[in-house]
Amino acid sequence: MEWRSLFSRRSAQLTGELRARIRASFDQAAGDEERFPASIDPRIYHVQLIRRHLGALAGRWVLDVGCGKGRFARVLGDEEPEATICGLDLSLAMLRFAPGGMRVCAGSMTELPYDDATFDAAYATESLEHAVAIEQAIGEICRVVKPGGRIAIIDKNARARGRLVTPDWERWFTRRELTGLLKRHCRQVECRAISYWEDVPPDGLFLAWLAVK
Repeated sequence: MEWRSLFSRRSAQLTGELRARIRASFDQAAGDEERFPASIDPRIYHVQLIRRHLGALAGRWVLDVGCGKGRFARVLGDEEPEATICGLDLSLAMLRFAPGGMRVCAGSMTELPYDDATFDAAYATESLEHAVAIEQAIGEICRVVKPGGRIAIIDKNARARGRLVTPDWERWFTRRELTGLLKRHCRQVECRAISYWEDVPPDGLFLAWLAVK
């Protein structure tokens, strides 16, 4: 019953008014480099896990869903210069900080402006929590990835809800919830608890879902 209740909340509608409010929030936040930095330490386990799961990317197309300022894409671009990395975000103000060479597009993760099977891989790091219509966003991410392509989602654990102050639209997820949604589209899905650093035991805040379509 608990999972069904959480799932019904995740199926909420993303109204035009709410989308505009979320966009305005991130447009304003773009000026806060401390909370929303344009770069990230490549040694952080979030980065390392995505790199390992996606594998070699030379000649491949990769989508950063809800990329913000492109901090993860910046690392991927440095380490995989022959990959084509695209970034989508709702906030134009955030996208202005994206690294050169990254193909950026303003839009919603619930309506990705790409054809089916465009990308070899996709990832979303702490961005799905802002999608509101979670089921729709997962469907869109999986739609634009090719069969056999890899998907990584890193976000916050619903069991840790309350540890951080969040906006009213933000949603956190149970293992079972996103695993179930991804399994509708992917042949392989696993979920694991992770920490910011590989040598530090997870404290329950972050979960990572790693899938193969």
